[in-house]
Amino acid sequence: MKNLIKYSGIALLMAMGFQVQAQEVEAEDQEQNKTIWDRDLPNFRDPDQRGINDFEAPKDTETYFDGVQVRVGGASTIQFQSLEHENDLNSLPELEGNFNLATANLDLDVLLYDGVRMHLRTYLSSQHHTEAYVKGGYIQIDKLDFISEGFAAGLMDHMRIKIGHMENNYGDAHFRRTDNAHALHNPFVGNYLMDSFTTEVGAEVYLFNGPWLGMLGFTNGKLNQSTAGDGETDPSFLAKVGYDNQFNEDLRFRLTGSLFYSGHNYARGNYLYTADRAGTRYYNVMTDVDGKGDTFRGGRIGTSFKNEMTSIMINPFIKYGGLEFFGIIETISGQDKDDTDTKTYNHYAGELIYRFGAEEDFYLGGRYSTVTGDLTDSNEISVDRFQVGAGWFMTKNILAKLEYVNQEYSDYPTGDIHAGGQFNGITLEAAISF
Repeated sequence: MKNLIKYSGIALLMAMGFQVQAQEVEAEDQEQNKTIWDRDLPNFRDPDQRGINDFEAPKDTETYFDGVQVRVGGASTIQFQSLEHENDLNSLPELEGNFNLATANLDLDVLLYDGVRMHLRTYLSSQHHTEAYVKGGYIQIDKLDFISEGFAAGLMDHMRIKIGHMENNYGDAHFRRTDNAHALHNPFVGNYLMDSFTTEVGAEVYLFNGPWLGMLGFTNGKLNQSTAGDGETDPSFLAKVGYDNQFNEDLRFRLTGSLFYSGHNYARGNYLYTADRAGTRYYNVMTDVDGKGDTFRGGRIGTSFKNEMTSIMINPFIKYGGLEFFGIIETISGQDKDDTDTKTYNHYAGELIYRFGAEEDFYLGGRYSTVTGDLTDSNEISVDRFQVGAGWFMTKNILAKLEYVNQEYSDYPTGDIHAGGQFNGITLEAAISF
């Protein structure tokens, strides 16, 4: 009976995908002589297949503006999950093959003036919050023509300013992760083992010069904004430097290094690895019947240092023809509030993807991730994850993907829910983004 439900569910999900059709409506743009499909907001990363392997939004020096332009977009994703998990305590309930709660996003991107754009994302449905709530947003300034036409044009051809309660640009991994329902830019179902993602109030200043880029920024260190407090939270600082060059039609190389530093956050700890309020893409894993364990962040390795936290991430990306490699070399160190001993976590990941077809509409890939870290002063743990996946872009806006995952926990102390822990199985995901 269980297998009947599982395979019936998979067949139903695939049938739903086949029945969805996207129609590209073409119309002549008098000024740009483009189709509506091609014409989009300037300095904007497309949320559909066109945005694959984009990182920071492109820097467009030639832009158009004929009045306020509002782009309404969004995403919807549904999963059929068939995973099993176990530990030494035998305290984990059985998981069945079935559908997870469908997730949904609503995006508003508004061109307010030439070179000035606003972004706002709302989670309409997520694993951790079934009610709608705002993820965050920002204003992006690529021109200062609102001061006077052509003001500091030479500088702004290379500079960008972002201000808001926003997804902060630490590392390149967050550009390839699933953000609640927005899953088209992630070639797999799950995100990374150490999921560096936070939304805090701050500002970032960018410089672009040919293949080179640099960024300096700061945040107020808070996920949940409030003026109440007693000085327990310091601002956080972040920086990125990188090189990104398309050498020819086939070969592209990108290498970036990023830094995130937080002096102290005594109230709840640093949020860099615990801020995703949408939740994991692996539902209910490593959580017992009493709700103990990973809860809505199942499968992730999170740390929340309260004092002197420093994170450094290096990301190589190489694409040759249809073959691409993306890697993570990351180290995180910090202290607890009353602890003078520094603990360290190291995170390494590598993924190899092969895209094929006339428009690279199909892909196969694998990802290996490992984390080692100081659970306590005398106990170092390690976690390993292996993922293999395949995907099919049925249209530029619709992606069906299948993933097998196997994750194992090692060296956790006796009595810990992760001791002897493991989960594995398949997940089928249908994602729409526009």
